[in-house]
Amino acid sequence: MSVPARVSLSTLGVADVARATEFYQAIGWRLSPASVPGEVSFFHTGGSTLALFGTKDLAADAGLPAETPAPAATDFRGTSLAINVESPAEVDEALRTVVQAGATLVKAGTATAWGGYLGYFTDPDGHLWEVTHNPDWPFDDRGLPQLP
Repeated sequence: MSVPARVSLSTLGVADVARATEFYQAIGWRLSPASVPGEVSFFHTGGSTLALFGTKDLAADAGLPAETPAPAATDFRGTSLAINVESPAEVDEALRTVVQAGATLVKAGTATAWGGYLGYFTDPDGHLWEVTHNPDWPFDDRGLPQLP
């Protein structure tokens, strides 16, 4: 059997589900009614679902020790999530929006060596997000970038 090549749900461990939910709603993301207030929040995204779950609850669900110290909001965790947009101007606008909602700007929008444009921010729990425009990845009718 092969494993399907799709990411259907990404879960972020957060210190306070209600506070994290407010942040993602403030940037305009739609909360699913399948969410359980204060316990788990699900957000519809273009191609999958983003879940917010308490860090200790996520550790317990995975069978990991709950006493593992949570990383500081400024610690690099070796991963990032990306939001692809259609232009450099949209990168800059998205970065302004998330900062106004409580994110920390990590890297302002800048041109890349490969011909794109990107910037980075961390959400209130320190999860690293990239906002990027790749001129070689056109968007389909669902608003998803199409890789060659």
